[in-house]
Amino acid sequence: MAGYIKIQSPTARARWRRKRTIRKRLTGTAARPRLSVFRSNSHIYVQAIDDVTQQVLATASDLEKELADAASGKKKRERARLVGKAIAGRLKAKNVIQVVFDRNGYIYHGRVKEVAEGAREAGLEF
Repeated sequence: MAGYIKIQSPTARARWRRKRTIRKRLTGTAARPRLSVFRSNSHIYVQAIDDVTQQVLATASDLEKELADAASGKKKRERARLVGKAIAGRLKAKNVIQVVFDRNGYIYHGRVKEVAEGAREAGLEF
């Protein structure tokens, strides 16, 4: 079966199913890249992706040196907002203002929502 992945955990399987459904509808271009969010238990990562040329235009995570220094001692949601502001600043430096937000199968809540709000505060349009 094409596109089938054997995933044991019911929650991971549900996320994978949601992700597949979302990705059918979303695509990023150079003018309007897809802003993809990945969150682990400890950290958050964001990529701006041009799906036409299959290139990553910009990335940000709370593990980067300058963000890790600014985020030390803060809660995960506050760190996620800083990551959103960082990716927005990097995209604006490349003259990209509009993006398509890809929540990557996660519920739009908590850290995923904070990334989106931080990016909006810094000037990105969804």
